[in-house]
Amino acid sequence: MRTISSEVAVRLYYLDDGEGGTASTLFYGPLGEALAIAAAEPDDVQAGLFLQTSNDVVAYLDLVED
Repeated sequence: MRTISSEVAVRLYYLDDGEGGTASTLFYGPLGEALAIAAAEPDDVQAGLFLQTSNDVVAYLDLVED
């Protein structure tokens, strides 16, 4: 993800890996808040979370894993 400011607007969404693979937006707002919301989700949900900016999409776990 190119953007690193905690204030940049992002879309936090969950991508269902079931048939059809629907994307459900959980939050739209500052990156810092989106990360806090994502961290509070259960592990199985975190595996399907993605953060989208105006120019990038990254899996939540790719962003936070060491």
